Amino acid sequence: MALKIRRATRWDYAIAGELTVEAYVDFTAGPTDTYIDHLRNAEARDREAELWVATPDDRDDLVLGTVTICPPGSKWREISREDEGEFRMLAVAPAMRGRGVGEALVRMCLDRFRSEGCRGVAISTLAEMAAAHRIYERLGFVRDPSRDWSPMEGVHLIAFQVSLEDGR
Repeated sequence: MALKIRRATRWDYAIAGELTVEAYVDFTAGPTDTYIDHLRNAEARDREAELWVATPDDRDDLVLGTVTICPPGSKWREISREDEGEFRMLAVAPAMRGRGVGEALVRMCLDRFRSEGCRGVAISTLAEMAAAHRIYERLGFVRDPSRDWSPMEGVHLIAFQVSLEDGR
């Protein structure tokens, strides 16, 4: 399937928010988890960072996946250094998993950061997100335990990083 990756519009916010919640449902503490509202708030992610969506090349209204790019100065950045890019909340519609949507979104992030002159990219993820880890590792990311952290009690995030200086 040919994909188009574009910056989200206000028309995408509700769809992207619900898609993100659906993609992360297995990694939350259930319907009362306050992080669900954070996942759902695609409008804030776009206002305070950059929300990007993947759609089929021929269906601009069908959001298959989404990612939040965290530019310098964005409050959405968590672990990246000044000369690194960072993205968050990579989410793919469950029915589209395994079809290259997540990888296409990550490649777009890497290309974007490379074009901006970033030396590398650093991201946080849950240890349980094995499918995402496979994408990251396929694209050259390696674990960086020195940046693992806990945003709150009971939540442990692990870090990955990739160099953009070696032509990857």
